Amino acid sequence: MDALPIFEANDKPYASKNPGVMHACGHDVHSASLLGTAYILNNLKDSFGGTIKLIFQPAEEVLPGGASIMIKEGVLENPVPHHIVGQHVMPLIQSGKVGFRSGIYMASTDELYVTVHGKGGHGAQPHQNIDPVLITAHILVALQQIVSRNADPRLPTVLSFGKMNANGATNIIPNEVKLEGTFRTLNEDWRKEALARMKKMAEGIAESMGGSCDFNIMHGYPFLINEEQLTANARAYAEDYLGKENVEDLDIWMAAEDFAYYSQVTNACFYRLGTGNPAKNTTNSVHTPNFDVDEDALKTSTGLMAYIALKQLGN
Repeated sequence: MDALPIFEANDKPYASKNPGVMHACGHDVHSASLLGTAYILNNLKDSFGGTIKLIFQPAEEVLPGGASIMIKEGVLENPVPHHIVGQHVMPLIQSGKVGFRSGIYMASTDELYVTVHGKGGHGAQPHQNIDPVLITAHILVALQQIVSRNADPRLPTVLSFGKMNANGATNIIPNEVKLEGTFRTLNEDWRKEALARMKKMAEGIAESMGGSCDFNIMHGYPFLINEEQLTANARAYAEDYLGKENVEDLDIWMAAEDFAYYSQVTNACFYRLGTGNPAKNTTNSVHTPNFDVDEDALKTSTGLMAYIALKQLGN
């Protein structure tokens, strides 16, 4: 249902056949799990009343996210669900175990695309140029002040830039520099304020140094919140199904997930499926070339999801 632009390094029969395209976040596992859940529920359909809706959703990895599009297209209508439950792999948790957290769990995410304009020229004649590389360096350092001096220390806030392209040379100052990054937090008011501060600061620094700055924000997913009663119920069902020793507590995670859109519309629970097994080398993080899963986790994922759905429906 969803892949990433990564060259897979795994030597497995199910490894990607397309260079530079890889299931590195478990979305193939999620699809397989929901198919298994559907198979179980269909075989039991004469044993329960009510309706269970199964959502196969593409495009979690690319803004604006498949969840937001499917909601607009009516996936949460006809019938309107009382609750929604999602499951996502986590290699940090041992295969056979799952993890839950009530309340705010995952961060909002916004993509930042910054272009700093100057006047290029020979590196030996800096006085005749407006150096966008130097301006960008000042902007990079200064923007971290938003996190260290403007954010409430009690509120998780992350600002990271992972791509910068100056496209000059040892003796060539370019005309412009491009910068790309991400901003994540757990409060919508602060999210809005921080983005406004960043834009104003970057544009001000560039102007004060003789250049200019285009600060473009691609607004991404909101923060993800697990409704407390539903999550408590789902956790209790998991303990009943797997044993209390196989259910763990999750900490806040600053990654983002478009399941958050569902959590903004209806009561939601988003939990983690353990897929880690050192003996099978499946403990590598998601979004890495060596990401892999212990396929035995599919036994847990399909049965537990069906069990949670039936128990919550009966409740």
